[in-house]
Amino acid sequence: MPERSALLTRWLGVGLAAILAVITVSLALTGRLGLYINPESSWFAVSMSVLVLIGAVLSFLLPVGAEDDHGHDHGDGGEGHHHGHEHGNGHATDPDVRHSLDHGAHVVTRVATRAQARTAASRPRPSRASRASRRRSLGMIATGTGAVLATAVVLLTLVLPPRSLSAELAISRDVGAPPLFGGTDVVTLARTGDTASFGVGEWSAVFATATNPEAFDGDPVTLTGFVTPGDGGGFALSRLVITHCVIDAQSASIPVAVGENEASADAETGQWVTVDGMVRANSDGRLFIDAATVELIDEPEDPYEY
Repeated sequence: MPERSALLTRWLGVGLAAILAVITVSLALTGRLGLYINPESSWFAVSMSVLVLIGAVLSFLLPVGAEDDHGHDHGDGGEGHHHGHEHGNGHATDPDVRHSLDHGAHVVTRVATRAQARTAASRPRPSRASRASRRRSLGMIATGTGAVLATAVVLLTLVLPPRSLSAELAISRDVGAPPLFGGTDVVTLARTGDTASFGVGEWSAVFATATNPEAFDGDPVTLTGFVTPGDGGGFALSRLVITHCVIDAQSASIPVAVGENEASADAETGQWVTVDGMVRANSDGRLFIDAATVELIDEPEDPYEY
């Protein structure tokens, strides 16, 4: 492999992985890794990053391109073969011996001719060679494009400051269906009255799947989230819920009725608020939050639920 290709391969493998490992460790040390993954998985991400950094350091002990050196010496086998048979000149005058030698030479010539024909037939035709060359060129272009894109992503990660996912993303991911992270266990727990630890995600599951909404009427709640558009003069209190990392983030929303609350009138989409109020059921059996107070706040240090 040419040295340039070897350097590109090492950069794509060791270089980018080492940079991402450094970013992961630095985010963990500054307490910002939770903006990208579930905190329960932080120990695994940091451990793997440390192993990657150790491997990157050890890779410098291997010369560039040495990974493709098989270390085999392929000698010319033909040079080591000697025929121990010598034909004396004294037999040259014997007619029978001369006839045998001529016949053997003829057989050897025919075998050699057939071998040469097979070798010529096995050689790639020019058209096949050109197709193989084009495939190699396309492969190099694809590899180079991937290298540029991967490098750009890593460099953007280095340059751009860590930040949480936007309210616009939450709105785009809210399809109006019951959230996948909710289920009957959440509703069963809510029926027992143990809702003190419930966040927007758990309450959205209750609101979407409860078959007896009257059982929750009057439950007090204090919830934090950001404002998204709602119906009936109120707004929706939303939060992004992460299972493993931000890629699988799902939007959870619950309706909030605010009445004449002045603070909520200034709350724009994306504004973080803390809502104190009661769970209520309307005439259609739909649950909502009847807000007593709506406090405008800054984005919390941990903006997600898990």
